[in-house]
Parts: sequence; C-alpha cells; structure tokens
Amino acid sequence: MDLNLLPLLLAVAEERNFRAAADRLGVTRSAVSQGVRRLEDAVGLQLVMRTTRAVRLTEAGERLVDSLRAPLGAVQDALEVNTDAPSGRLRLAVTSIAEDFLAGPLLARFAQAHPKVTVDVTVTDDELDIVEHGYDAGVRLGEVIEQDMIAVPVSGLQTEVAAASPGYIAQHGTPDHPKDLLGHRCIGWRPGPNTAPRRWEFEEDGKPFDVMVDPQVTTNDLRLMLRVALAGGGITFAPRDCMRDHFDSGALVPLLEDYLPPFAGFYLYFPQRKHMAPKLRALVDHVRQWRFAS
Repeated sequence: MDLNLLPLLLAVAEERNFRAAADRLGVTRSAVSQGVRRLEDAVGLQLVMRTTRAVRLTEAGERLVDSLRAPLGAVQDALEVNTDAPSGRLRLAVTSIAEDFLAGPLLARFAQAHPKVTVDVTVTDDELDIVEHGYDAGVRLGEVIEQDMIAVPVSGLQTEVAAASPGYIAQHGTPDHPKDLLGHRCIGWRPGPNTAPRRWEFEEDGKPFDVMVDPQVTTNDLRLMLRVALAGGGITFAPRDCMRDHFDSGALVPLLEDYLPPFAGFYLYFPQRKHMAPKLRALVDHVRQWRFAS
C-alpha cells in the first residue's frame, strides 16, 4: 500500500467533497479520485460512496479514517514543531453560547498575529469527541469537559438569565419566582431534535433547583431564541453574555435575578500531548493574554 494515499482519504472524509479535498491538498480533483480508487484496490474494500450530489464514507471507510486521525495528527504536530512560525490548519469545535470566543475580536486578533495559521471553526453544541472527529481543540462550558483534557479559561464565571421584551412584560406581567414561569409563554433550547428541552436552573437560599418549563417555541439555535424574545414571543433563558447588548439597549429585561447561581465559564480544551503543535500553542497563549488584558 502507498501510505501517501492515506492523507487523501482523510481530506475527503473531512471535506465530503473531492474538489474541496483537492484544493486543500493543492492537487487536482482527478489525483484525489484516482488516489482513493488505488487505496480501495489496495485494501480490497470500497471506502467512499460517490454520487453526483454527495460523497460519503462507507462503514469500512469510517473505520479506517477513525484509526488514521490520531497517528496522522501526531505526525503533523511533530512536523510543525520544526517550523519557525505557527502554521497549518487549526480546527476548532466551539459551542454556540461561547459569546466571548465567537464575538469576533479574539479570533480576528489571532489571525492577524499568525497569518500562516488558517482557523476552521465549527459551531456545534453536540457533545462530540474532538480527538475522534479530528479537531485540535474545542471551547465548551467547564462542567462538561472530560477530566483527561487540558483546559484554559476563556471567560470568567457565567450566569444564565431569564429575559423578556418590555412589550411582553407589559402584556403578561413579571414572574416573581421561577415557578411562576409555568404560567408564561417560554422560549426554550434543546441540543437536538430527539432530546427534551433543557431545564432552567435556579438557586434559592443556597439550594439549587430547576424548572421544567413547557416552551411554546423550542430550538437549538441561540440566535433564534433571542429573536423570538426580542419580538415579544415570550421569556427565554440564556447566558448573560449573549444578552448583554440587549440589556444595555433596553430591548430585553432581565428577570428573576435573585435566583441565578453562577457556574464555571467557558474553556479552551485539548488533549494532553507530549509536543503541542505550534499553531495550538499560539492559540493557547493568545487566549491567556486576551483574558489577562480584559
């Protein structure tokens, strides 16, 4: 087997497109297609399903790619250690509610300081294994990060806040206690189509409790939640950082502030490695400097 064909398969798996894989590797689409076909001939199995509209891996292809990601990533990291400046593609999986990280300035300054690094950010709330899926690092709430990961704070403590528009409050009134939410129209969040809406968590006299609201509108899109709330559609519940601008402008009003417990904020996390790739080291240093400056 020609081992030089393995990165071709990995690129096809990540891009799901022969043309995009070819552009990424700096070769022709024909070279990628022929290389994958040679690899399939070598292993005696079909690895990629090709149609006029889509490219996807077969079960055998998925197994092979999963086994390749870790060792090829280690080789790439080892090669980058010998470069003078951070370079290469930095793949990040970031939760949609990490407002400080996704606001723009942090990544813009990083890109300006490291022009040889290309940053590929996937915004996702799926609880995925970043190593298995080929990401260099992720950004999530500290409470859901695996203990075997290294974590660097991106934000301080967070609070989730119930909020509604002045128009909704004028028409329906203000809840005095979290349990009063059961009598209000609510806008909820769920991570996926087959999961229940997330419970809204509060604290009273030092004791945590949650309220299982029955949202009239439910979504996995934070921005849609805010848009519906801004339009007077009901009470929503989200991290304060995501609503700060709307609070400052008066477009949304915070509610039930005496019942909001703080919790661990957002962290940049990545697996323990003997040699950290310069591109990831540069991001870690940048995040630490950003936090110190802010």
